[in-house]
Amino acid sequence: MAEAHQAVAFQFTVTPDGIDLHLCHEALRQVYLSGIHSWKKRFIRFKNGVMTGVYPGSPAGFMIVVVSYMSYNKYKQLDPSLGLIVKLGQHIPISRYMSMDSQRIVGGVLVGTGLWVTIIMIMRNVLKSLLSWHGWMESRHRSLPFGTRLWLILVKVFSGRKPMLYSFQNSLPRLPVPSVKDTCRRYLESVRPLMGDEQFERMKALSKDFENNLGPRVQWYLKLKSWWASNYVSDWWEEYIYLRGRGPIMVNSNYYAMDFLYVFPTCIQAARAGNAVHSIMLYRRKLDRAQIKPVWMFYDGRLLLPREIEQQMERILADRSEPVPGEEKLAALTAGDRTPWAKAREQFFKSGKNKQSLDAIEKAAFFVSLDDTEQRYDADNKVKSLDSYANSLLHGKCYDRWFDKSFNLIIYKNGTMGLNAEHSWADAPIVGHLWEHVLSMDSKLGYTEDGHCHGKPHPNLPGPQRLQWDIPTQCQEVIEISLTVARALADDVDCHIIPFDDFGKGLIKKCRTSPDAFIQIALQLAHYRDKGKFCLTYEASMTRLYREGRTETVRSCTMEACDFVRAMVRDETREERLRLLKVAAEKHQDMYRLAMTGQGIDRHLFCLYVVSKYLGEESPFLKEVLSEPWRLSTSQTPLQQVELFDLVRHPELVSSGGGFGPVADDGYGVSYIILGDELINFHISSKYSSSETDSRRFGDNIRQAMLDMLALFQLEKKAAK
Repeated sequence: MAEAHQAVAFQFTVTPDGIDLHLCHEALRQVYLSGIHSWKKRFIRFKNGVMTGVYPGSPAGFMIVVVSYMSYNKYKQLDPSLGLIVKLGQHIPISRYMSMDSQRIVGGVLVGTGLWVTIIMIMRNVLKSLLSWHGWMESRHRSLPFGTRLWLILVKVFSGRKPMLYSFQNSLPRLPVPSVKDTCRRYLESVRPLMGDEQFERMKALSKDFENNLGPRVQWYLKLKSWWASNYVSDWWEEYIYLRGRGPIMVNSNYYAMDFLYVFPTCIQAARAGNAVHSIMLYRRKLDRAQIKPVWMFYDGRLLLPREIEQQMERILADRSEPVPGEEKLAALTAGDRTPWAKAREQFFKSGKNKQSLDAIEKAAFFVSLDDTEQRYDADNKVKSLDSYANSLLHGKCYDRWFDKSFNLIIYKNGTMGLNAEHSWADAPIVGHLWEHVLSMDSKLGYTEDGHCHGKPHPNLPGPQRLQWDIPTQCQEVIEISLTVARALADDVDCHIIPFDDFGKGLIKKCRTSPDAFIQIALQLAHYRDKGKFCLTYEASMTRLYREGRTETVRSCTMEACDFVRAMVRDETREERLRLLKVAAEKHQDMYRLAMTGQGIDRHLFCLYVVSKYLGEESPFLKEVLSEPWRLSTSQTPLQQVELFDLVRHPELVSSGGGFGPVADDGYGVSYIILGDELINFHISSKYSSSETDSRRFGDNIRQAMLDMLALFQLEKKAAK
């Protein structure tokens, strides 16, 4: 009962002798520590804002500039400001109380400050100009031309010292708006292999009409927005693609990340949660010291240690109390259609204990799900074990994940873990960066021989508080309706994972081919063999070279890729197939560079469509373009922090990567991660309801396509020579 006693800060009783006041020193100590922690956060936030705001300058640079300027002025007995120092000093309100020397000092500080700010602005704009040049993308590794080397040196010089996370925000260029003519031309080029002659001529006519009439008008508004806003795409993309959709975000939008593939650090669920939660909070503190404290992650003014978090998880797992009516499946509201959840939220969660509990969830840093199932890679049953694991991370039971949260950390009963992330706030590489940190920290923190987190339980740590709910019958009915919708969606998902270990990027690089281009062309070959036709293909690319950049589309189904696929199907000579493969790979690289440098077409077309809607104008061209389904949606999960994992010495520390649901009802979703030189993991999804798709069949076609393409290079014969 010590926790209950300490929960009261003070108590008093009225006696004949007066008021008897009892203070709880521990409670007051916690209030004091909370205040100290709050002021520390404010100070760090202020300091970081100053450091970021003046970057690539620094307070130390300010002192150097001002002191050097004033020392030079005093030593030379000169006034480089042409009398400005004296004039500035004279206009200070208290100047009549200052000597001439004091006025010179004050004026010198002001002029020195102006000089310092000028230097910062020059450096910042030079850096912005340097970062606007993308010729370095044309350079090959280990053979950098002089111009690229000079560019690298200048970027290093003007980048300043010790940059922080957001130091370069003001130096990043804005995303450029491509011309309507170029976008229309590249669009027609991208759909040529997918259309017959008659259909293509019709699209050419629609494109020409748009280019000559409505196009210039809506383009003017986009240009205006690009000058005014930080990024002319990102806010509309977030609003119209993610937030305004009324369908379920489970499967359709959220994506997942998996644990280590071969390593199982501990079988204790609470212990794995302890290390993982601690690692995530460390990462969050690195991002921003202004943490919210809804999940009781701090005690004695510090972050809870892994063993202490494990202690809290053990208490939750040991709780055998029954949920109140509607509580167990409450999270199904976040898994179904958005409109019923929005209405239920307004009707049942705007007051009382429901509002308080919902606030606790939504203000939390993330959601932790202690899953009661066991998931793990089983070497004796690879296909079934990994497919079950993927389905569980993607949708679970449809009511044991809070799909609205930034991400759900899922810890299984046997200690395996994973993530389910909501898409609107961050794309996969951002969450992947966090997940790499968590997995590497998990290895460093380690576990005891019996599987627990290192350290000792805290003797006085207050226990976790259970959220209180009062869910009326009407709300329970809405929960069941949402659960029915979510289960129908989840039961239709066909997930399949291939740990492709026949070869990896090591051999692909020996072919002098981009690994990403190689894989994308293999997907085209596999899809043609799977369905007997080509389809519009989406490959996600990043635009983070620009301020507030998110993603762009690489339309991977090119004429060059189709020519290679047809040559493979017709079984032409090896030399011809190899030549066409190299041409297709080079074309893909060009397309990827265009997308990364702001010259992609899909975000531009999307924004043109948004403006046309605001203007109340109908465009048959834009309407048809944006209604075309992506029957093959692909994405590479990049391994970003390679220094965290030594896969040469410890090949067992490979992640399984992550995946997402299919975009089209009759299409495939494919995510892949290149791990070291010898492993590529493919995550494939489709829908059982489609007679055209089969994830395992497509997986077999991908494996065979990869092997057939590698065979064209005859690396064995080259090695023998």
